Amino acid sequence: MSRMNFPAKQDWEACKKRYEAWWAHEDFGRAGVCVWAPINQSDGMSRPVFPKAVEARWTDLDFIKRRMDYDLAHTYYGGDAFPIWSAGYPGWDALPVFLGCDVTLAEETGWWHPIMADGELASYNPQDIRIDTENKWCKMSKAFRKFAAEQSADRAVATTGAFGGCGDTLAAMRTSEQLLLDVADDPETVLAFEIRLMEIWCEHFDECYTDFQSLGQGSAGWFPLWSPRKFYATQCDFAYMISPEVFERCFLPAIDIQTRFLDHSIHHVDGIGNFHHVDALCSLPYLQALQILPGAGKPSPLAYPDVLKKVQQAGKNLHIAIPPWEVKAALDMLSSRGLMIDTWAGSEEEAENIVRYVEKNSR
Repeated sequence: MSRMNFPAKQDWEACKKRYEAWWAHEDFGRAGVCVWAPINQSDGMSRPVFPKAVEARWTDLDFIKRRMDYDLAHTYYGGDAFPIWSAGYPGWDALPVFLGCDVTLAEETGWWHPIMADGELASYNPQDIRIDTENKWCKMSKAFRKFAAEQSADRAVATTGAFGGCGDTLAAMRTSEQLLLDVADDPETVLAFEIRLMEIWCEHFDECYTDFQSLGQGSAGWFPLWSPRKFYATQCDFAYMISPEVFERCFLPAIDIQTRFLDHSIHHVDGIGNFHHVDALCSLPYLQALQILPGAGKPSPLAYPDVLKKVQQAGKNLHIAIPPWEVKAALDMLSSRGLMIDTWAGSEEEAENIVRYVEKNSR
């Protein structure tokens, strides 16, 4: 592991030690806190204008470089926040596409078109599923990782991306509606597909991780946390629509495989419909942390104290994204050990004030 600070993160070496302690659920003197703030400076740089063509927004390497150069120069990384080199999550750089789904790119994301929507799931063979390395987007992904490694060297951590989660990849290939019928009609076949897809997921992660290891920078996935080794945020957004019994039967075994494969993992519990799976997730021995995210249009995570405390009482780390005016309430409500608060500020000074407040009021 290389030892140096980043230009945009002068305490990066100290920050890495805090992350190592956080993953180990050790007390390092305060709760974890990531504070992102703008840097307002007159440096002659202007924010790059998005290309008119939607595909170019996600594939024009010169534009992506200029956008990242601007963001790194104009973002303050307070507390445990750190610079991440990422072109966003376009939808083309994901397992469903590498496995054969067409993708329609949009301004903010991409939409996948199913390839297994017809007939019964049992009419397909999970062992026939494999990544097409000649796929246009698969080749683009490899080239993009090489570019990201070159551009991020000595100044940021390159993300391994957001290429798929348990349940969600199969839902993309099958449609969510059809997969809901499958889990009711043929749960054993669903599980067989999930195990096969998780094998592919682990193989692809290893390829992505290897492409960045020459940098000696550890890893960051689509989730803004750092690890010195293999890290990813696991998820199963599809589980919002199913019962705990179905989740544990069809999807939890694959997530267990994923967490055993990774050195560090956090589960992205997205939406209140996923809250009833927290007990099962907390039972996974190799899962270190859970993020509790109520979802768009819902109250703050602090509106669900029973769920938050359940995670902490299970001995898991807890991640919450809250506005800066809720930091005090979070520290009053929760144990600081294993807690990570993700928030923002309007300036560098405000960001440092938040960090100092957390230092003084963690318990």
